[in-house]
Amino acid sequence: MYIRFLVSNAAAGSVIGKGGSTITEFQSKSGARIQLSRNHETFPGTSDRIIMVSGAIDDILKAMELILGKLFDELNVEDNEDVGPRTKVRLIVPNSSCGSIIGKGGATIKSLIEDSQAGIKISPLDNNFYGLNDRLVTLTGTLDEQMQAIDLILSKLCEDPHYSQAMHAPFSYAATYYSMSYAPNGTGGKFPNHKEDRSNSITIGVPDEHIGLVLGRGGRNIMEISQVSGARIKISDRGDFMSGTTDRKVTITGSQRAIHQAECMIMQKVANATERMMD
Repeated sequence: MYIRFLVSNAAAGSVIGKGGSTITEFQSKSGARIQLSRNHETFPGTSDRIIMVSGAIDDILKAMELILGKLFDELNVEDNEDVGPRTKVRLIVPNSSCGSIIGKGGATIKSLIEDSQAGIKISPLDNNFYGLNDRLVTLTGTLDEQMQAIDLILSKLCEDPHYSQAMHAPFSYAATYYSMSYAPNGTGGKFPNHKEDRSNSITIGVPDEHIGLVLGRGGRNIMEISQVSGARIKISDRGDFMSGTTDRKVTITGSQRAIHQAECMIMQKVANATERMMD
């Protein structure tokens, strides 16, 4: 499993520590892997960097407690108040996985708030930048309340099969915005992993009534998704459904990253449609 969240540049510095001492210590204490996006790799629309913590759930929680505990302590020194500080943590959650946190009619998020006593808010879809398929889940409260909320949210995300797939490109925003050939040092950028180039293929089901939205007028949407993600996308003919459903087959071919991005963009179109129908 993994979890991603935002930190300011200054906070990133204190998590890394002198010569990487703090991050090394946190990794060995928790058993989780802690990765930070680089200086220029910020989350779109913010000047904040991204931390990804991955490993077994208990290890992730231990690492989160160490990281957030350190950031809380530093805030406390600055504020110097007797009252326990209330700060916020912004988690990055793929849009396709937000449903498992919100629940039917908001039932799940209500129970998460009650059980953790933390404030939990999910950014609206309109804040989404071009090609960005993540939303921010903001947690407010004391360290204990936030940790409780993280624990509960992680266990929900664990049940979501889409969630683990998003791990392949945790800091891919820079790549999305400055096109994939971004390679300042001439070595093929920060993804020298040649396994990525081989074509993979997945088939997902999209309800027949939403296929028009995925295609767009004159095929405009699907061309845009294909261009932005770099994946090839093929939609089955009318009446050719995933077995046992009325979902049309959408086959996406390309590198894992391209497939993931195209899948997210298609799911986003479908999610927008279903949200509109519910309104």
